[in-house]
Amino acid sequence: MLTAHRIALDPNNRQATWLARAAGTARFAWNWALDQWQQQYAAWKADNRRPRPSEAALRRQLNAIKREQFPWMLKVTKCAPQMAIIQLGQAFENFFDGRARYPKFRRKGVDDRFTITNDQVNVRGLRIRIPKLGWVRMREPLRFSGKVMSATVSRTADRWFVSITVDTDDPPRRPAENQGVVGVDVGVTALATLSTGETIAGPKPHTALLRRLRRLSRSLSRKQKGSRNRVRARRKLARLHARIANIRQDALHKLTSELPRRFHTIVIEDLNVRGMLANRRLARSIADMGWGEFRRQLEYKAARRGGLVVAADRFFASSRTCSACGHKLEVLPMAVRRWLCPACGASHDRDVNAARNLARYAVSSTVSACGEEGSGGSRKAVVKPASTKQEVSFVPA
Repeated sequence: MLTAHRIALDPNNRQATWLARAAGTARFAWNWALDQWQQQYAAWKADNRRPRPSEAALRRQLNAIKREQFPWMLKVTKCAPQMAIIQLGQAFENFFDGRARYPKFRRKGVDDRFTITNDQVNVRGLRIRIPKLGWVRMREPLRFSGKVMSATVSRTADRWFVSITVDTDDPPRRPAENQGVVGVDVGVTALATLSTGETIAGPKPHTALLRRLRRLSRSLSRKQKGSRNRVRARRKLARLHARIANIRQDALHKLTSELPRRFHTIVIEDLNVRGMLANRRLARSIADMGWGEFRRQLEYKAARRGGLVVAADRFFASSRTCSACGHKLEVLPMAVRRWLCPACGASHDRDVNAARNLARYAVSSTVSACGEEGSGGSRKAVVKPASTKQEVSFVPA
């Protein structure tokens, strides 16, 4: 099993300068290869007798000219430009297979990173050896034991990190406490509402630090380009953005670790997050909660415990359906947070009612009428909607 551990580095000034130079070399190699790929692909489309571009051919082309045209590349590890071109080839492969968008040019200050192969990196205790640089201190030791596959050094704000990928043995699964099935309804007022009635309030770091973010952004816009004051202002703003991201990640990791520990089956909504971000009234609140990252973390952490994550159908009316009798409302505006069922008179909190309906959805998803998924001992981490339409059987409370 491949596992990555991201560790903060503690380089001195000379080492930080070298890391920035290596990241710049990798960025230049990516942009050079992307430009060459576009030119060679256009020529191949015009004349099929020409060779189609590939990452292997581009790496050979760069090696042939870098000593004369780019001699400064020799001052850093050879892995920086070579791995950048290999990653570009993987990006194009993902694009042609429909798994990703078209690769973009990397930008300085945004895409500062480079990768080292396993034969060039060595980790010992609180140090990591980077070729042509030497030993660099790490803030904590590597948590996993096994074969080191690669190491990616990146910069966030003014801090350097290394992500070490290790090939480890599959750890023994720690089963959940088996508190049953839980429905999780994510929202913008609260990060998550559980079918048990629990409400987890999100930290909303972007909203909490928005005034300071605006002040630092205005300060940066008033600085003269190329001045040292602008560099300092940009660094302050980058630190604040990193702090906001760290607060959000901390809350998501805590919640996504707690849910698989308690429940063996977790039901969530299959939300179109990208489409919902097009709503200018809700985009900031949705992004501040991190719904997409919440689902990603929940899926792999549940798989580690042998649990099950069920994604309810995108058009399942979880909020408009009464969890007591099954009556479905025609319309339920977003502003309505509590409502009375006209059929049975039950009073519902919008989010709690949605979470309870999601919990009941697991019955029809794990015991499928089409026979595609079962609820036996070998559970899958993610259950996708069935290929044929299924009738959701409502189970009254």
